[in-house]
Amino acid sequence: MKYCYECGTKLVMKELEGEGEVSYCESCKAFRFPIYNTAVSMEVLSPNRDKILLIKQYGRDKYILVAGYVNRGEQAEEAVVREAFEELGIEVEDVRFNKSEFFEPSNTLMLNFSCVAKTEELHIAENEVDSAKWFTIEEVEREIFQGSLAHRFLSAFLKKNR
Repeated sequence: MKYCYECGTKLVMKELEGEGEVSYCESCKAFRFPIYNTAVSMEVLSPNRDKILLIKQYGRDKYILVAGYVNRGEQAEEAVVREAFEELGIEVEDVRFNKSEFFEPSNTLMLNFSCVAKTEELHIAENEVDSAKWFTIEEVEREIFQGSLAHRFLSAFLKKNR
């Protein structure tokens, strides 16, 4: 963040006790901590844990993980449950945190989780997801959008859970 989100003044770095160097607005006389979005992505496992669900979105022909933004006041784990239901019409359980990564293109801290669907039957929200498909553990690595953040999350999840 280069400019104050209140007044637009160029920020300078200033020592804040216990925090180190922090952006500071000399006009507002206030420290300005980074502001960014927070989202979740998830490996949705089938009830038998032998398949992973991938989706296509926004008219793109690439499979990715289910994902969505965390609402204000919402816990990340709650967002996983809500997004799975909103986008796919499924209930999930056994929500577990895997890893995080900052995604610069959308100024978003992505939090990756795994969860288990209570059923493989999907009720896709057509305004949110173009298509969704269950893949075996062997297939999923070939099908996911190679080189994407979703691919990095999936690879880390599979490496940790083999």
